[in-house]
Amino acid sequence: MIHYKNILTLLLILSAFANAAAQSADISPERKRAIDSLALEKVRDLSKYISIIGSKNTPFSEATRVMDRAEELFAPDAEMGVSSLNRKEIAYYKVRKYFERLIALNYDRVTIQWYDIHYISDLERQPDGRYVGVVTIYQRFEGVSDDGMRYRDTTKKDITIYVERKRTQISGRVVEFWDVLLGDIRVTETSA
Repeated sequence: MIHYKNILTLLLILSAFANAAAQSADISPERKRAIDSLALEKVRDLSKYISIIGSKNTPFSEATRVMDRAEELFAPDAEMGVSSLNRKEIAYYKVRKYFERLIALNYDRVTIQWYDIHYISDLERQPDGRYVGVVTIYQRFEGVSDDGMRYRDTTKKDITIYVERKRTQISGRVVEFWDVLLGDIRVTETSA
């Protein structure tokens, strides 16, 4: 027969082990700076990739290769928001679909620039052991057609950043490391 006192003691012991494990996985200030730097680097890489994919001067084969590289930056099932001055709704697409739509834009010239990239929330530890933060960016988009059609907007976007501990094997040894993945990209504001 199990006594409630024994169950309570067991729960306290398990809780102590869980807390000890959680504390051992905390990120040191030096490691956090390195992770922040890696996250911002991945966001800048994505900015370059989007510019290449969207450019009408990029050959399709190169755009496809860059799409593959860009997809590697993201967590599974991440979505990207698309807005327009011409409609109130914000549409969200899976990452690959977003890139395919970007290639297919009906302009003769497309210019996409990201600027003012910075953290708006510090990394916070989640119950599953991952850390989550948010990076904000501003995107300037311009599409021009030879027939004179022109569209231009500036969009503020929030990018969810996931930081999680991963393992890999190198020369037969298991090595742990922190990895950064991009999550959903949410549109927060669109202006002319």
